[in-house]
Amino acid sequence: MGEQKRKIAAKQKSFIFEAKNYKFMLIGIAFIAIGFILMMGGGSDDPTVFNPEIYSWRRIRLAPALILIGFGIEVYAILLNPHKEK
Repeated sequence: MGEQKRKIAAKQKSFIFEAKNYKFMLIGIAFIAIGFILMMGGGSDDPTVFNPEIYSWRRIRLAPALILIGFGIEVYAILLNPHKEK
């Protein structure tokens, strides 16, 4: 009798993560994408002309901070145990 239950349990497919994990993963991906979008631009079409806009606060401070926050959220989403009751 116990062997049949193990076979049935082995055949049942389940996801590693649940909806709560995927929600946090999508939030983390959104932070990372926004960070890379904010980092774009600031270049110059003429290589002999320097554009100081490449060193703007948005590209040097804000965008990398958003990317690191996004990676932190991704780690949290992977380590999150949705079955744990608080």
